[in-house]
Amino acid sequence: MGEIKVEFAVQMKGEQWEKEVSKALKGAGQLEIDNKQGRIIVHTKEPWYKLQDKIEQTGRKAVLAGFGGQSAVSIINTTGSDVDRCPIQGVVRFTAIRTDKPGLVVDGVVDGLTPGLHGIHIHESGDVSAGSASVGEHYNPRGSPHGSPEDDAQHRHAGDLGNIRADDSGRATFRFMDSLLEVYEIIGRSVVITQQPDDFGKGGNEQSKIDGNSGERIACGIIARSAGILQNFKKICACDGVTLWDERYKPLAGGTRAQKL
Repeated sequence: MGEIKVEFAVQMKGEQWEKEVSKALKGAGQLEIDNKQGRIIVHTKEPWYKLQDKIEQTGRKAVLAGFGGQSAVSIINTTGSDVDRCPIQGVVRFTAIRTDKPGLVVDGVVDGLTPGLHGIHIHESGDVSAGSASVGEHYNPRGSPHGSPEDDAQHRHAGDLGNIRADDSGRATFRFMDSLLEVYEIIGRSVVITQQPDDFGKGGNEQSKIDGNSGERIACGIIARSAGILQNFKKICACDGVTLWDERYKPLAGGTRAQKL
């Protein structure tokens, strides 16, 4: 799988910090560490969330700050008409492998799923005003039949990404390559996760040819451009004073967001 650059902001500086983090990331790839800015860039083939875990095992908080090359991100939630469900939350990222041909690395972490396989697809629209009910159908610019992500462009929707597997705790962690998509064409669209697994159009009925019998749409998120390397130096939200380090433990909005932990 292709190597990418991943940038983290880390809550500590100093020579000892650099030694400990370098040791924790040994074997992950080439490191660039900026003590002054509290930044680490890793040239790696490993998923970003595994690198984050390794950094935080040294006792320092780490926040993903950017990806090298073209990249996009989707924050997955149960939204709109889906809010009565148990909350599903996560992040899916898309990173270009090369500039001269299509191809993406897709990786993410999603919590709150029922154990087992779930379909994951890119849909036409980024309109989540009614949750996943308003995002349109699978992204399919070539008018192809529904299929597997392993199929060629004439035998799959461009948005057919296959399945992700949730473990017994309801967490799905995944990293795979898609040889068809490019970052520019998916920004402004959405990612949808479904209740059932995708049968890749081989279910023997009409619905299988539409969405692989993958069932109800249970969570979604708009795909937005992601910050590149050294493009995101935010340490505090100007709107409410929540620091970069505390933000991931806070709700996205509302009166409790600015309360001290």
